[in-house]
Amino acid sequence: MSAWPAETLERIAASDDLHIAPFRADGVTTGTPTWIWSVVVNGRLFVRAWNGPRSRWFRSALAQRAGMITAAGDSYDVVFAPADPALQASIDAAYSAKYADSPYLPPMVSHGPQSATVEITPRTAS
Repeated sequence: MSAWPAETLERIAASDDLHIAPFRADGVTTGTPTWIWSVVVNGRLFVRAWNGPRSRWFRSALAQRAGMITAAGDSYDVVFAPADPALQASIDAAYSAKYADSPYLPPMVSHGPQSATVEITPRTAS
């Protein structure tokens, strides 16, 4: 797993404009970018699916394990992986801090979205 450069991660963390586009089944074409909330915990980038595990982008992200994100004005080739369940409390806390004023926060820290938490890492050239 590759790590984000600190400066890039800081820019992504400070923004609220992450769009996620996992690859389609062909493994080449990305899907339609979906705006999604993101948080950083322990130097790692996480997102959650509002609709939980039935979310289309979430299912594609786990099936294809790769795609693209656009955040803080730049696009990145990325890898997707299920989040470590041991980090859920820290991820909840990060969502609560970043989105404290949003009426949409309570559902994002509930079971459905928690069970659809994805870690995003940069894809390295092979």
